[in-house]
Amino acid sequence: MKTELKNNHNNMSGIYIHIPFCKQACHYCDFHFSTSLKKKDDLLSAINKELVLRKNELKNQTIETIYFGGGTPSLLSSTQINQIIQTVYNNYAVSNTPEITLEANPDDLSEGKIKDLANSPINRLSIGIQSFFENDLQAMNRAHTATESQKCLDIATKYFDNITIDLIYGIPNMTLEQWAKNLNIALKFNVNHISSYALTVEPKTALDKFIKQGTYPSIDDDLALSHFNYLTKTLNKAGYTHYEISNFGKPNFYSKHNTAYWQGKPYIGIGPSAHSYNKIQRSWNIANNSKYINAINTNVLPQTTEKLSVTDRYNEYIMIGLRTIWGIHLNYIKNEFGSNYKTQLLASIQNYIQQDILQINPNNTVTTTSKGKFLADGIAANLFI
Repeated sequence: MKTELKNNHNNMSGIYIHIPFCKQACHYCDFHFSTSLKKKDDLLSAINKELVLRKNELKNQTIETIYFGGGTPSLLSSTQINQIIQTVYNNYAVSNTPEITLEANPDDLSEGKIKDLANSPINRLSIGIQSFFENDLQAMNRAHTATESQKCLDIATKYFDNITIDLIYGIPNMTLEQWAKNLNIALKFNVNHISSYALTVEPKTALDKFIKQGTYPSIDDDLALSHFNYLTKTLNKAGYTHYEISNFGKPNFYSKHNTAYWQGKPYIGIGPSAHSYNKIQRSWNIANNSKYINAINTNVLPQTTEKLSVTDRYNEYIMIGLRTIWGIHLNYIKNEFGSNYKTQLLASIQNYIQQDILQINPNNTVTTTSKGKFLADGIAANLFI
């Protein structure tokens, strides 16, 4: 595995495109977006221009994945999406079989829209279902209804075989029985990938405010854990591989774009608030649509850059490695960061090994056990230097 990782790092990369518009604000979301579409055309022009301005950053790389995230990229017309993809092809070396993903909300996915997307270069849909129950959707302030959730999947599965859906668990007052129903409905559509996240409270979101005011129940970690355990058992039985804490894929349907993040490949992020990474430094665009447009129009990249120290890169590798089935490669740590880091890691994990939370595998990797999976982020933070 180590050599495969090394080789891939050298010549494969991805492009993330942030579309910062939404019809309405979900209560739990802390991503950068605007509910006003007034500047949409100007912003799309700026995105196309940023792609051109930055083409030399990946000049020796083959683009393996293009990912439209947001916000709600499905608010764009097929013409607007195709224009951005065309700009990528005009300025970058794109592989013969790229994975091109569009995040979409069920309320945007009419049959006409799905047909248009199926005729475009988009070959993977990421549909933000979140829940198949009306009361959950209303509590989260989602723009779609439970009926639309099922209807769009009925149609989308006829036109796309590469579909992932998002589901949220750990919602207060959601019984285990209701969570099981959510998963049963999802499995009925036979989608090849499911991303599932615990409801988390991000600072300054509406959800954070409601909990502090006492108008919404607090998050219950024990409930989330019981949902997580049921999720992993059910999807494992249904033939999905749990390849990253929040991601489950059938064979050949893992997200190539996200896997590249987790394997430390370089990528560029285009659009306001989008992040980029080139193995030496991380940078991110300003999270303000007007300032972003104005800067790009004057050929300035509105970026903040952070040079990563060896320790930064080590900590990041630990964090990402523990979240995936590929784990932490001990030889990679020694070669990339030095023997001291490997020695310190081996000392730090002994306690977790004794508790059956971490394990060292025959191929010299460290992974979480099934008992440790839910705790991966906390364990990683404890292993940071």
